[in-house]
Amino acid sequence: MSVRIRKIVPYLAVLAAVFAFGLVMFGAFVRLSNAGLSCPDWPTCYGQATWPQHAQAVAQADQAFPDRPYEADKAWREQVHRMLAGTLGVLVLLLALIAARRERIVLLALIVSAVFAAAGVVLYLHGEHQWSSGLALLAILLPVTGALWLPEHAALKMSVLALAVIIFQAMLGMWTVTLLLKPIVVMGHLLGGMSTFGLLAYVALRYMGVGAADNSHASLRRLVVFGILLLAAQIALGGWTSANYAALACGTDFPTCLGQWAPPTDFHQGFVLWREIGVNYEGGILDMAARSAIQIAHRIGALVVFCYLSWLAYRLLRGGFRFGGIALFVVLLAQIALGISNVHFGLPLPVATMHNGGAALLLFSLLANYARLQPWRSDVVDVLA
Repeated sequence: MSVRIRKIVPYLAVLAAVFAFGLVMFGAFVRLSNAGLSCPDWPTCYGQATWPQHAQAVAQADQAFPDRPYEADKAWREQVHRMLAGTLGVLVLLLALIAARRERIVLLALIVSAVFAAAGVVLYLHGEHQWSSGLALLAILLPVTGALWLPEHAALKMSVLALAVIIFQAMLGMWTVTLLLKPIVVMGHLLGGMSTFGLLAYVALRYMGVGAADNSHASLRRLVVFGILLLAAQIALGGWTSANYAALACGTDFPTCLGQWAPPTDFHQGFVLWREIGVNYEGGILDMAARSAIQIAHRIGALVVFCYLSWLAYRLLRGGFRFGGIALFVVLLAQIALGISNVHFGLPLPVATMHNGGAALLLFSLLANYARLQPWRSDVVDVLA
């Protein structure tokens, strides 16, 4: 049995990481096609496990939610996204259980966490929102505590932490609907998806044996870590741009904005993170000056990231990591081209979706380089045995 686990787990981790990448892409497609509120309830869609498909069901849906008429071409996107997220949750749970299989206390905590998460959804459907939130909080805290309990194996800890992140991600998905696309929640949901992908990608890389023979590249590794943090900030800024519908705040002008180098901006209003509850944020509520400020900040962030990651790619090349440096620079150039194309062509859905995928690939490139610079610990395989 142990030999089978040792052989299967790396491929299971790769499957989960690839699935998470696909989910990030599909989530971007749902958000950018304005389908985020196409199912006004959660986790059902107009009260159904799938979505209304027959005339009678559609009529009942319109009667139950008169403020949100049913749109078939959008509702399926949102509900399929939820189903795919649930599937990923199962894969993450399997990885977490395998990682904790030798620590009975942690294993029990993960099982209880999964039960609490499922019970929280049932309670939410029955209107017990406070009890549901309490169980969800416990379901998140248990894997976090379990990760701290595990031995010092980053891949194992991250496998368990990924379970906590994906449960919190489910809560963000719920709040996205119930809080009517509140920008801070939408941005958090994007970051949660990227975090899930990042954790699973790193776990897959380590389980597949990616690592250095010694610790001679510690200084270069620290530069990669800073690059990851810088990219994370830029992804958050991109999520804020999208959540506030500021992607075309500068029109189709680049590098100028609305034909000017210094257009009217309102950075204060543009970066108010918490706004009132009960407002429908679909389509955005900010004026043009605030949206222009967000767009300009995103462009400045992109320039900073481009300069730093270009230099980092050069450092990787000089350090003997030719493939890693070239791959990072190629993905970086593609991402910049996609960002400019978004503006120039008026945010076409395929390009905008690929821009989200490009951010995920940039994250993966940095994580792959980090894993390659990190000393390999063969005892991770022994723990899985």
